[in-house]
Amino acid sequence: MRVAIRYFASVREALGSGDSIEVPDGATVGTVRDRLIARGGAHETALARGRALRCALDHVLCDESAPVREDSEVGFFPPVTGG
Repeated sequence: MRVAIRYFASVREALGSGDSIEVPDGATVGTVRDRLIARGGAHETALARGRALRCALDHVLCDESAPVREDSEVGFFPPVTGG
């Protein structure tokens, strides 16, 4: 299934405003993050497992165990963003 990806703040500076990715049925936000990290390069650095990031699923804060659906939107951003 295909999900939309949005990046914010410093993650957006590193990766651009967004993307989309194909993930298997039953995928979670964590699965999405792992698939993006596997791309290597800037994705691996910006979304690295040791880096503190917040996640949102369809505009609602969530943890990485949240299940995604076809056409979900997953957002990644640092814990504190400026206005």
